[in-house]
Amino acid sequence: MTYHSAALFIIGTELTRGVIADKHCQVLSSQLTQLGFRVDRMVLVPDDGTIAEVLEDCITHCDVVLLTGGLGPTSDDMTRSIVASLAKVPLVRDQQTFEQLYQRIGERIWGANEQQTMIPQGFEAIPNPFGTAAGFRGFIPSGNRQIACVAMPGPPREMDPMFFDQVLPWLAQLIGHDDFSRSEYSTFLIPEAKLEELCKSVTFNGLTWGTRFQDLKISLYLNGGSGEERTLMADRLRGLVGPSLVVDGDVMPSALLTDLLLARNETISCAESCTAGFVAKLLTDQSGSSAWFYGGAVTYANEAKRELLGVSELTLENHGAVSEACVREMAEGMLTRSGTDWALAVSGIAGPDGGSKEKPVGTVWFGFAGKKRQTEAVCVHLSSWGRESVRRKASVVALILASRYIKGDCLLDTVDKWQYI
Repeated sequence: MTYHSAALFIIGTELTRGVIADKHCQVLSSQLTQLGFRVDRMVLVPDDGTIAEVLEDCITHCDVVLLTGGLGPTSDDMTRSIVASLAKVPLVRDQQTFEQLYQRIGERIWGANEQQTMIPQGFEAIPNPFGTAAGFRGFIPSGNRQIACVAMPGPPREMDPMFFDQVLPWLAQLIGHDDFSRSEYSTFLIPEAKLEELCKSVTFNGLTWGTRFQDLKISLYLNGGSGEERTLMADRLRGLVGPSLVVDGDVMPSALLTDLLLARNETISCAESCTAGFVAKLLTDQSGSSAWFYGGAVTYANEAKRELLGVSELTLENHGAVSEACVREMAEGMLTRSGTDWALAVSGIAGPDGGSKEKPVGTVWFGFAGKKRQTEAVCVHLSSWGRESVRRKASVVALILASRYIKGDCLLDTVDKWQYI
């Protein structure tokens, strides 16, 4: 059987009542279209079982059905039972899903969560590392046709990685795309609209692209052509924004630094002002982080910079806390007190107040010190969409620049093409 047409079902009463906005239809339909599917229907339905009749009608007209939502532990989460009924099979426990969930929540599984380990017989469970509800995929017979059916959890932080990492490759194989190929890249600090414009300017030979906005990065997928052509398009993009903002594969900004430290068996510490500990948070998100991270100091007030890091009163009086001289002394003070191989420092103006003509909101200085390298500092001007956006972007910048500093790169050259952040 060939698969051409698709239907999308987004399930959730909070969606149909307007409590929250749907974020799935655009993502799913865009990616399915790039695969060559024709998306015929996109349906929002409440958690009240009414999906059954609409879904049965779609099965007679479409080849692929994707469902999101309705996989939770409550009585109104009916997706799995409705799919099982249409496939004329019972719900059965997926033992691997049960064991994985038991390891995470223990004896609590014997309550409502137990139903989240049940899937229609003959279907394949899809692991969900970000939530308790596994997805599943399989086929619903309809006459002489086998309708491909995939059910995924509703929350975007759970559905997005499941769809991109596990469902999309499966769908590509279904439609016989032997020539289907794509390459994944991680982009940092580039706004999604600007990334779209840049991709349009560097594409060639019919290469297409898709993006997925994630926390702290945007994943970029280049589709079609040969591997060499996709690599060339990525290199053209790097030529516009700099090589440090477009990285091969699925990489978080913290991994740029932590993987390097692990490979070198070295450690780092940090002194933070405007980022208020967010760099330290990112460095410790991964288990075992004590192997590379000593600790840090949030020295927000000038008194803290003096007392904890040894920044001189003269430096603060003559140059201010947001200055090259200050972050140099912050990094060197942290290095001396921690005894780590490397240290980084961040001081800037997160806003919304505190900026000036000379130092507007979004002005951030970064300092880096090492046992065997001269201290370096660089200033970056970040566009501001509020205090939180400056802090988060500054933290990503700190991680990227720290990895470049450790590798021996010139930091001024690194930030030279960062014109879109």
